[in-house]
Amino acid sequence: MNFYKELELILQTKSPKEKIRRFNDFYAHYKAGNAVFETEYKAKKFSEPSYSVTCKTVLPQDVPKRTNLTTKEGQVNLLHAIAHIEYSAIDLALDGAYRFTNMPKKYYDDWLEVADDEIRHFLLLEELLHELGSKYGDVEVHNALFEASQRTQTLLERMAVVPRYLEANGLDATPMILQKIQRMPKNTMLEKITHALHVILDEEVSHVKKGDVWFEYACEKEGVNKDVYFEIIDKYYPQGFLRPKNLNLEARKAAGFTCNELNIMAKKEVC
Repeated sequence: MNFYKELELILQTKSPKEKIRRFNDFYAHYKAGNAVFETEYKAKKFSEPSYSVTCKTVLPQDVPKRTNLTTKEGQVNLLHAIAHIEYSAIDLALDGAYRFTNMPKKYYDDWLEVADDEIRHFLLLEELLHELGSKYGDVEVHNALFEASQRTQTLLERMAVVPRYLEANGLDATPMILQKIQRMPKNTMLEKITHALHVILDEEVSHVKKGDVWFEYACEKEGVNKDVYFEIIDKYYPQGFLRPKNLNLEARKAAGFTCNELNIMAKKEVC
């Protein structure tokens, strides 16, 4: 099995069901030691996300709001928004394994494991959407995560932007959603959503940690200090750290962020 060629085919697969089937087959061969890493393989730059046929894309500010989570519409909008993040994260993990060649095998082990986790998260959320009479593709989505993958074409920038910024932001956002749900009248669907969010939050910490490990690896290869992280984020997200956030300090520390980094993000001493 040709490693990069197979990943390229999976990344370009439009149907979520077919993409997951192809990945599962690929991953089984990979874990069995049947993958051949082609030499001098040149990765493609994709012009559109794989979900372009499934989902209608709009600007981020035009994505439907999930203001009232006590309603079916609000629950569908929330679940769909998170499902889209998880589906996009499948491709982000696969693209990380596909785009950066001649890396240690542990690098590919890590990002294929992340892709496998993201698929499980997506299917968990998709099942809840089905319970509500909806499905992935029923709600408009944005392309922000796909665009991030296309703009970051070096390992250093990819590891800084995707796991250590975008995915790490989820470590902060998910507890805020959970707190909002806790203040609402209890019902079965909200309990199921709460369970799904806890599963995702717990496992995303390890994803960000993997990004931290390979960000440090890239820093060493480039001969730069880890502080370059803030320069990279400012390049792509100039307002990314303008306001102090509700930082999930324990999760971020477990994922590899230093107290110095957290203090800079919070604009005060928090650890």
